[in-house]
Amino acid sequence: MKKILGVGAALVDMLIRVDDAWVKAVNAPKGGMTPVDFPTLKNLLSGILAPTFVPGGSACNTIVGVSRLGARAAFLSKVGKDSLGEVFENHLKDSGVESLLKVSKTATGSVLSAVTPDAQRTMLTYLGASSELCADDVTPELFDDVGILYMEGYRAYDAECFRKAIRTARAKGALTALDFGSFGVVNDCRPLFDALFQEKSVDLVIANEDEARAYTGLSEERALDALAELCPVAVVKLGKRGALISKGGEVTRVAPGTAKAVDTTGAGDLWASGFLYGLISGWNMEKCGKLAGIVADEVVQVMGTEISEEGWKRIHREMEAL
Repeated sequence: MKKILGVGAALVDMLIRVDDAWVKAVNAPKGGMTPVDFPTLKNLLSGILAPTFVPGGSACNTIVGVSRLGARAAFLSKVGKDSLGEVFENHLKDSGVESLLKVSKTATGSVLSAVTPDAQRTMLTYLGASSELCADDVTPELFDDVGILYMEGYRAYDAECFRKAIRTARAKGALTALDFGSFGVVNDCRPLFDALFQEKSVDLVIANEDEARAYTGLSEERALDALAELCPVAVVKLGKRGALISKGGEVTRVAPGTAKAVDTTGAGDLWASGFLYGLISGWNMEKCGKLAGIVADEVVQVMGTEISEEGWKRIHREMEAL
């Protein structure tokens, strides 16, 4: 089996529990991602007693999940030459992920992930060193034996680097997968996404309902149909209501999970883990969607994105029954 290569931000998540008033006070769109500079992040943290620190970032979460499911996985990003950078690299190695990390003098990126009582998470993100990953860092040998390239939408702010990764992967015969990541990313990076879809450079697009609506102006099945016209496989995740998948003109409905959500942080990332594992394994869309739902259902039951060992055992037992 070829490996799945993820490209995205290398971030250390700082998880906190807040109320809606806190989200309004920091002037952040609830459920979205707001970029902040380092002084702003330090100021926000000054009033927080004990955040939970977890290495992450959207694509990293997905790639770690892919590895824990049993597929070969690698991750490309950039970290600082600091303690958080070491924590992040050790996290990859401990998770069985091949580290392709580059190193910068800039501090390792971090994200303040504020979770409200309804389990929604609002992210305030300092990209730090990860924002410095550039086109020169994307070299052909990184794509040797890669079956799927998974691109985190947040990386699209560097259009040159994003485009080079997509084109290099295709030149090496890999499938290309794009996760929009955030409705803010869709709005900010639309010209790049438009160009890539026009070039037929994307094989799979994954969007939640808000992102799909931001890109197409449509909802649910109509949004799915619009995305399916742009690439061979399209996914629209519907949160508590499951997901829709389109491939070859056939729509597959994925049933919603049954778990009570404690925190939705990482739910979409881990959903993608299951789907990509199924895809690299040659499964049909129904089976891919079922595994995606199983993994997402497990992660929403914990605070953050760290599924316990017992949780992974449950996932593997359910995998065997698919």
